[in-house]
Amino acid sequence: MPEQPYEQEGAVAGTGRGGAMDLAASEATTLEKTPGGPEATGPAGKPRSLWSDAWRDLRRNPVFIIAGVVILFLVFISLWPSAITWMSPLTCDLAKAQQGSQPGHPFGFDGQGCDVYTRTVYGARTSVTVGVCATLGVAILGSALGGLAGYFGGAWDSFLSRITDIFFAIPVVLGGLVLLSVVTSNTVWPVVGFIVLLGWPQIARIGRGSVITAKQNDYVHAARSLGASNSRILLRHIAPNAVAPVIVVATIALGTYIALEATLSFLGVGLKPPNVSWGIDISAASPYIRNAPHMLLWPAGALALTVLAFIMLGDAVRDALDPKLR
Repeated sequence: MPEQPYEQEGAVAGTGRGGAMDLAASEATTLEKTPGGPEATGPAGKPRSLWSDAWRDLRRNPVFIIAGVVILFLVFISLWPSAITWMSPLTCDLAKAQQGSQPGHPFGFDGQGCDVYTRTVYGARTSVTVGVCATLGVAILGSALGGLAGYFGGAWDSFLSRITDIFFAIPVVLGGLVLLSVVTSNTVWPVVGFIVLLGWPQIARIGRGSVITAKQNDYVHAARSLGASNSRILLRHIAPNAVAPVIVVATIALGTYIALEATLSFLGVGLKPPNVSWGIDISAASPYIRNAPHMLLWPAGALALTVLAFIMLGDAVRDALDPKLR
């Protein structure tokens, strides 16, 4: 019998799971020409990771953009405050004490005749320094201890859990009043050390839970069966997949640490003059809030804006890194 001409009305393509599906000829041709086949999810068939997806979402999030601009401005004036003010925060004129806004002095003067605008600008350096250093210390110490406890478990895990319970029971402000009242150093490091001392348990508990979840995945069991050491499994396989919750909590906590430094300085146990801090200025201006409210409103507004920016940044990062919100 003569052969019937073959008409390309359809084609059969494998599903990758032992089955097949019918495709039109045009669809089959398109599938063959698509870089990476059906598994391609990004440009040129490159699969997207959690971090690339998160960065794509963050760039489209107006909350992240606004918070990022504010934080970049704060970092800029912290590094180069002389770029936007020509005065020294310690230059004062008692004859101008508590006076309001004047040409060249938009925020007025405080109770000692110091320029409020200049002191507000220089106060950002202290707050950003304390917040960043305390967050780095808390994140490194807490994630290391929590990660080891979650990975090895056993007696070490039980011991760390009881230690974190003890630290969680200590009131932060009361602990600062007790511990920092006996410190004679007039630098930011005692405040940073105190925040790290009481802040690491929260990160440790978050890191412990993330590591416990990550170590149960198949790729960890496969690496262990191939003879990978504990350090390699922790650093190469578990840490990259368990660090996202730690980053989110640390970003939000950074704003909290800035507010805590201002609170301790307001109470007189944090930073002390001649250091320039928003907490110090708020404390000095509080008795004059009726007669000269500008002395209090500007440093308090800068503090509130800074804390809000970091909290907004943390919320945006959390939304981008949480797969359940996609």
